Order: sequence, then C-alpha cells, then structure tokens
Amino acid sequence: MKKTDQSRRNILKSLPALALAESLAGYSSLAGAAADGREQPNILFILADDLGHADLGVYGQTDFATPQLDKLAGQGIRFTQAYANSAVCSATRFALITGRYQYRLRGGLEEPIAGASDTLGLPPRHPTLPSLLQKVGYQTALIGKWHLGYLPTFGPLKSGYDSFFGNYGGAIDYFTHKPGVGADLKEDLYEGEVAVQEVGYYTDLLGQRAVDFVRRQQAGKPFFLSLHYTAPHWPWEGPGDEAVSRGIASLGHYDGGNLETYGRMVGALDSSIGKVLKELEQRGLADNTIVVFTSDNGGERFSKTWPLSGQKTELLEGGIRVPAIVRWPRRIAAGQVTPQVAISMDWLPTLLAAAGGAPDPAYPTDGQNLLPCLLDDSVRVERTLLWRYKANAQRAIRAGNWKYLKMGRNEYLFDVVADQRERANLARKHPEVLARLKAQWENWNRDMLPISAEVRTHAVSGAVQADRYGVPAGGVAD
Repeated sequence: MKKTDQSRRNILKSLPALALAESLAGYSSLAGAAADGREQPNILFILADDLGHADLGVYGQTDFATPQLDKLAGQGIRFTQAYANSAVCSATRFALITGRYQYRLRGGLEEPIAGASDTLGLPPRHPTLPSLLQKVGYQTALIGKWHLGYLPTFGPLKSGYDSFFGNYGGAIDYFTHKPGVGADLKEDLYEGEVAVQEVGYYTDLLGQRAVDFVRRQQAGKPFFLSLHYTAPHWPWEGPGDEAVSRGIASLGHYDGGNLETYGRMVGALDSSIGKVLKELEQRGLADNTIVVFTSDNGGERFSKTWPLSGQKTELLEGGIRVPAIVRWPRRIAAGQVTPQVAISMDWLPTLLAAAGGAPDPAYPTDGQNLLPCLLDDSVRVERTLLWRYKANAQRAIRAGNWKYLKMGRNEYLFDVVADQRERANLARKHPEVLARLKAQWENWNRDMLPISAEVRTHAVSGAVQADRYGVPAGGVAD
C-alpha cells in the first residue's frame, strides 16, 4: 500500500465526511503545488543534542529561560508525545536521515558510533532525506554534527548534502573544537571534506553559519537546511567557560558541570536559534519555511525530564521522549498542542510530502507521513513504535497507550498516557496485553539486523534497580 493511500485511510477513520473532503482537497492541492515548484516550502530542521523532554519553558522548565523556542512553539504546533528512535545519538541520526529503523543498517546498531571505521557509517548509496529533496529541486546543507561515519568512506557530501560545515564525530570541545584533550589532537571541524580552524564558542559558530546560509538564499530555489547543534551535550561548558575548557582532563568531563552551567548552554542554544529565525523573518522567508525543532534522544544528567522517569541510554520515557515543535505559518495554525505520537523517522516522509517528493520505493520507509496531522489537528495517525538497546538488554514497544518495557530480566507493562512516570506495572493485571506486545516485538525484531557481540554500547547511565517499580528481582512472572 502506498503511504498516501495509508494516510487517506487513517483520515477516513478520523474525520466526518465534510471535514474529510476539505482535508483531502487541501492535502492534494499542497502535493500538486509542491510537485510543480509553485509552493515548495523551505525547510529548516533544527536538532539539539541530549536535550531533555522538559528542558524548554513550554515543556515545564523553570530553572532557566528559553524565550526563543517558547515563542516558536506558540507560533506553530507542539508535540507532547514525540519520541527519538534511540536513547543515544548516532543511532537516532540513522533513522532520521533514512526514514527507517536504524537497525536495518550495520552502522545504526552502534550505540553510538565511537570512531573512524571503513564499515561503520551511512552507505552513500542509501537514499536520504537530503538526497530525496535534491531530486525535487532543493538546495541542501548540513551545519553542525554529522556522526554517521568518517572520511574517506562516509560523509554529508556523499549522502545528499550540497554543503557542510561542522564536526564528523559525536562531540567536540566548545572552544578548542577537538574531539578530546591533547595538544597533538586535531580539531574535528570541517568545511565540506577539508579540515578548517575557527575561533569561537561552537554553538555561536553554528548559528552564525546558519544565518549566513539564509542570507545567501535566492528566490525561486527552495532550501533544506539541517542545523544540528552539539548543545547541550557534554563537555559542560557555557559561552564564558573557555578557562574551563583549558582545564578539563578529559572531554567527558564526568566530574564537572552543574545546573547553572547547563542552563547557560541551553540558553546559548536558544539564543543562537533565535538569530536564525530572525534572519528568516528579515529575508521574508518565514511564512513559507517549515521549521522543525527536536532532540536526538532524552536528556543527560542535568536535564529536566519531569514527569518522566529515566534518561539518555534508557528506554524509559525520559530516555526516548523528546520535545518537538513545528512552525509553518502558511499552512499550520499557531498555538496548537498535539498528543499525536511521532518518532524521528517520521520526519522523512512528512517533509517529503510537504515538498512534493516521496520515499524511494526500493527503501520503503518505516516512518509515517504526519503531514495530514500537521495541517488538520483533528486528524490522528495510529502509531506503533519499537526500540531495542543492547545495554542492560533493553527492549520496548509503544502501541496505543500501552508500553511494554524489558530491562534485564524485568518486564513491565505501562499505560504511559495515564502513568507517565511508569510506576504502575500492569503486567499481572493485563497478561493478555503483555503477551500480545511481547509477540509483536519478537516478530518485528526478526526483521532487523541482529545485535552481535562486537556492537559497541554506551554504558547505561544509571543502574536500573529491580525494585524500581516495586516488583521482585525475577521480574513480573515470579
């Protein structure tokens, strides 16, 4: 079944006849206009790194302010049930750029990619969101973090981006731009495939590059700009912390940081994004530019995830639920909040639909086109989402309000709409639901690449105790 047919069937279930006719008419005219170039929107996709679900004011943050992103949320639609494809970064980025489960590619099994390799990365032959947008007339650029494999085998220019400025790896120091500590270590900063040197706080540099990109745009040629910040990923350095940068013993900086520093890091991110959005307005491009803001996984040690439990590297809600905001003044009404369930790989089919493109039929997407939901808030698309994570033998599935979670030997069943903190284990009360979701996960898992012993896994950030949910150490079936 084609994705457009599937979307229409979902709409049929969700709308009365009159509203359905209006919705389909608008959707068809949008697709047709985009296909002949008359209405193709620009696309600015902003990805934060390790930003927690509640790290923005509009999601509940009270320790520091995020005025620019709060304003963006008020100008469009804010998701309350958006997810990342993984609890760590590079795995989610595989899903985001391909529109498919990361477990279909060997590099996507890494949790995350740790260093240079001739085999671990995004194959240049694989269709991507930027390469598919190129086919329908878009200029494409990535500014910021790549983390999908290293030169000479892999890279943004080999996978659909016309230009690139940023870092190839997972994290760099905000001031030295090095992927570690040491006088002989080279900066991980590139213009295309050529190493370069720049002076400045990395978050600010990326924002300024994005502003410059917008300034260069000419009427009549739509653009797709991926603006992938490293903030607020460690090392724990705010805009004025260059002395801290010189004094840390390792990039991990595991003994450093605090909530105040983290707040300044997120504040710099917010300010940088605000400057890019202002440039869109000054250039008269804001009205027909789709702006998406989200994060690659749940928050780290200083993030706010309340009322969720867990954090990065865990398949608890706090490790995979992320903020997500979409603004498109020409098509999306302002001031909306949606409970629509979404995941990173949904952005590829959604943005392609808005641009008049489509996924490559040889690489069918696992994501769902959510454009009808964005254009009409009464439309809902049913989603079933699945995860696995090697560390602590974690697995999860979200189907409707239900979530099956396994961590080590312990199994849980939650209603994550009624119980966002995942505290009331309903496995004994609803054994038939538990059995159904377990079987569904096993069937799905057989279609994915196996996680073998050589797959690298980021250590789980906090041990999961057997009595965390008040269940015996042997799990629910004791």
